[in-house]
Amino acid sequence: MGCNDIPPFYFPTTVVFVDNSRDFLENLSLKLDTGLAFCLYDSPVDALVELNGRYRQEFLVERFFSLFDYSEELSLSHHVIDLNLDKIVREVHNERRFEQVSVVVVDYDMPEIDGLELCRNIRNPAMKKVLLTGKADEKVAVQAFNQGIIDRFILKQDEDVIPILKRAIADLQRAYFQDLGRMLMDALALGSHPFLRDPAFSDVFRQLCTKLNIVEFYLSGIPEGILLLDADGKPYFLLVSTEEDLVSHYETAYDQAAPQELLDALRSNEVVPYFWKTGWEYSPQCGDWRSYLHPATEVQGREWYYYAVVEQAPGFQLDKVRAYNAFLDWLDQQGRTGLPRQA
Repeated sequence: MGCNDIPPFYFPTTVVFVDNSRDFLENLSLKLDTGLAFCLYDSPVDALVELNGRYRQEFLVERFFSLFDYSEELSLSHHVIDLNLDKIVREVHNERRFEQVSVVVVDYDMPEIDGLELCRNIRNPAMKKVLLTGKADEKVAVQAFNQGIIDRFILKQDEDVIPILKRAIADLQRAYFQDLGRMLMDALALGSHPFLRDPAFSDVFRQLCTKLNIVEFYLSGIPEGILLLDADGKPYFLLVSTEEDLVSHYETAYDQAAPQELLDALRSNEVVPYFWKTGWEYSPQCGDWRSYLHPATEVQGREWYYYAVVEQAPGFQLDKVRAYNAFLDWLDQQGRTGLPRQA
């Protein structure tokens, strides 16, 4: 998975800070971005117990895959792997998704166990680790980084330590989802959702996320596109079609004896359809078919894409989805001391 690829899913995650100095943690917390979910530990032992206790509860991409019982005609040596894309979108209904820990920031010099030993004993290999260290321990940190025990190290004495730390956290949270999505992207590379790996479309996608203040998104198989949500839980659907997709919509509508005006619109490549009430394809039951068509914006990458942003994303039943801002409010009520017990 390339660094510029669009990951199949992304949502805000929790960052854990561990330092035996409560004063340092409280001072640090005042300098962090208000939109960051974080928890503080002044006991490395307690932090390690909590992190490892959650290991099997973590969001694992492998659950999107299963063995498919294709037929009895296949030999036992022939396994068919089923990738269920519907489960990716359904993750938005997981109320505890924001509690997932993506990054752990640990002080090196602690009396119970040092930060390097803590990082070494974190069981979840997906978690990214940042070691805060003094100049005297910089050589130890370099060795730990080269050995893959930590992902970054930052000198506490650096006058720009806070901006450096913020950038490191943002980079590692993105890397966390790139690593989680690697297996999915390898499977999708066989031909599905080519826009995820197209640099031209990736640029457009990131611009849209910035414009709409998107904080989480999930790949959708049918309809093809990406479900987007901002921090208040307002949903959008980024509907993406190729020329082949539009031809398929045209053929289905033609077979259903659609009005000629609709057929002409579908052939024009100037609209993308979003038939959310009739199984995502045209049916005479659609009624006012014009309300299901959205003006298309063209993107020329490795192939032509036609996209539209549909507000409120009808058809996904998102009225009970927990918004990220609601989670942050709840986290503040808990005091941010230790990982949340239950959301």
